[in-house]
Amino acid sequence: MKVLKFGGTSVGSAKNINNVIDILTAYSKKDAIICVVSAVGGITDKLLLAGKQAQNKDTRFKETFHTIKDIHLNIINELNPSYTDDIIAYVETRLDELKNLLDGIYLINELSPKTSDKLVSFGELLSSYIISETMKHRSLSVDRKNAQELIITNSNFTKAEVDYNITNKNIRDYFKTVAQQITILPGFVSKSLVGEQTTLGRGGSDFTAAIVAAALKVEQLEIWTDVSGMYTTNPKLVKQAYPIKKISYQEAMELSHFGAKVLYPPTVQPVLDLEIPIHIKNTLEPEAAGTIISNDAVNVTSPVKGISNIGHIALLTLEGSGMVGIPGFSKRLFETLSQEKINVILITQASSEHSICLGIEEKDAHEAKKAIDAVFENEIALNKINPIIVETNLSIIALVGDNMKNHQGISGKMFSTLGKNNINIRAIAQGASEKNISAVISEKDVKKALNTLHEQFFEIETKQLNVFITGVGNVGEKLVDQIEQQSTYLKENLKINLRVAGLSNSRTMIFNENGIDLKNWKDQLASGEKATLEGFFENTKSLNLRNSIFVDVTANKDVANLYADYLRQSIGVVACNKIACSSDYENYSLLKRLSLKYNAPYLFETNVGAGLPIIDTLNNLIASGDKVTSIQAVLSGSLNFVFNNFNDTTKFYDVVKQAAAEGYTEPDPRIDLSGVDVARKILILARESGIQMNLEDISNIPFLSESGLKSDSVDDFYQTLIADEGHYQALYASANAKNSQLKYVAQLNNGKANVGLQEIPEGHPFYNLEGKDNIVMFYTQRYPEQPMIIKGAGAGAEVTASGLFADIIRIGNN
Repeated sequence: MKVLKFGGTSVGSAKNINNVIDILTAYSKKDAIICVVSAVGGITDKLLLAGKQAQNKDTRFKETFHTIKDIHLNIINELNPSYTDDIIAYVETRLDELKNLLDGIYLINELSPKTSDKLVSFGELLSSYIISETMKHRSLSVDRKNAQELIITNSNFTKAEVDYNITNKNIRDYFKTVAQQITILPGFVSKSLVGEQTTLGRGGSDFTAAIVAAALKVEQLEIWTDVSGMYTTNPKLVKQAYPIKKISYQEAMELSHFGAKVLYPPTVQPVLDLEIPIHIKNTLEPEAAGTIISNDAVNVTSPVKGISNIGHIALLTLEGSGMVGIPGFSKRLFETLSQEKINVILITQASSEHSICLGIEEKDAHEAKKAIDAVFENEIALNKINPIIVETNLSIIALVGDNMKNHQGISGKMFSTLGKNNINIRAIAQGASEKNISAVISEKDVKKALNTLHEQFFEIETKQLNVFITGVGNVGEKLVDQIEQQSTYLKENLKINLRVAGLSNSRTMIFNENGIDLKNWKDQLASGEKATLEGFFENTKSLNLRNSIFVDVTANKDVANLYADYLRQSIGVVACNKIACSSDYENYSLLKRLSLKYNAPYLFETNVGAGLPIIDTLNNLIASGDKVTSIQAVLSGSLNFVFNNFNDTTKFYDVVKQAAAEGYTEPDPRIDLSGVDVARKILILARESGIQMNLEDISNIPFLSESGLKSDSVDDFYQTLIADEGHYQALYASANAKNSQLKYVAQLNNGKANVGLQEIPEGHPFYNLEGKDNIVMFYTQRYPEQPMIIKGAGAGAEVTASGLFADIIRIGNN
């Protein structure tokens, strides 16, 4: 004999009920079946609502009643299109009784616990009748037995206590004599010793199934619901969650206590006492393996079996110096809550006895504060303790696993993982058994916390990065293309799941917490919402995704000014924008400190040399204990391109125009040709070398004509290049006469830096520098005579994008 229980969702529609009937039909071919059913999904809540409305003289109870009626009649008509009359006649008679009961509640303006039990009993009594009669009409060997005739309780209405001596005898005696192959039982409902209708409280249908299974000592209890077992965490919040194949009773109860709705532990106590395994199955996917709950030893690769959470929590804190060393505070506190019938979910107390924190349901917070403050009124008046502190909008997350006690560092890994993602912990509780580690966090952080912890403990091989890119012009577009092209490679080889969750240009912006489809991102962006820098930041922050990275592909000062805001939210920053790192030293230093404080990477490799590993190499030299003595470099790919292509047969204006057209210069070429861009780069290298320096400390010897330096606009500047062609030809002629090449050189020596155009003689490492290439020579204590040289393309959309991409991957690998 098998006992199967089907929940409200499983019998919530004609389609689902047909699935239930198919499952029962298949099972009944091998075994006799006892099927316990809940009320149709949502009906119990509607019955309680109608009762409350009637009690409050709210005539809308009639509308609620008609909704209840329509739901049942529609299900009957869908299930039994050709033989509904007899079923409908019975159901309408019962519904008339329900209507009369509601009318009575309305008239006397009262809804007692006894009446409430009678009211909510209609749900299971109706669903069980409809299912059994439908199965009879389909020629199945089935009968319905009213569980009220089997399960006998006391008169503690709404949560009656079972008289197991009578109940077990009733169940055994009845099932000794049954002839039908399938018996349908309404769950949740019972009767008292004197024949009054009672109910078994929350999880009552599970309780009914457990009582029957224990009385008959069946081999296994099956609970059928709308999910394929107990999951590693909430699959609605974590897409990577998956069903747990086997789990112990203790683990299942811990997970259920902290929010897993599949099982309500107190109701299955009868089978737990007899160690009868419980199998959680999915009515909508009957072939799925589900979860088996038992005491059998389970081999696991992870000490953590699941992650759960409870929402709508309030944290109460009782604290004060007058508590220290004085016995009785805890007793009075918990007695007060007990008298108010307020359930305590989490408790934590400092060893100093200075404070006690309690987690309760948020709906009880007001009453709890009022009661506690009244009990401790005298101590509060004498300033021995403070009035109770109430914090709301909180949630509890919990790691659960029998084997956690045998593994070191679980709690450390949990809290460090949360900390790295800027998830603040308000309270912590861990029992000596170490089967559960709980933390109270903000409600808004729950989704990120569950995803972060799930990734840490169940998806260790794959790390998800969520990227938000502002500036999708030439370089930004290449970066998006590279991300799309390499996404499969990153997953398979580097175990990085890289998603672009936000994109913005100067006009519009789009966001998708599940990742933007990069195949048509331009079309999506064209129809996106209006872009603002603050709006992009607020959207990135509110999505609150784990491992978030802001990527700045602009040259915008206002964007750079927001880096600190991103870092304070533990959102990493990757930038090719040089403005922040070359701003006032205090701001540069602040960003570095914020990066460390909030565990938010701040990477800017492309600030110097585009995709060349210049800053990374310098950082590695410093970190290994080396010291930079001097730097000589050609750091402008655009200027190198210009002077490699300028000669006495070309015009300076044409070469600069060509460099701009090919994307080697900034949109305003004066930034490059004035030397400001190179000065910023050597400044960044000086700072990364450990030197405190500002931009005005760098000597910049310009080569532009005076009119070019004073030009008011980009157009005016180009006109000066035409007018001053002779000035630029003279620079070329001077170098050519000495068999030298014109190179714009940056130097750092003895803590001083300068930039300027130089005539480089033949044989110098800079002499044959071609195209848009950069070169950097690091002279250090370890490289005093022969410098460490880095050379390669230092400008261009592709290489700059690849440098940004490399920084993103570097974050993913850490």
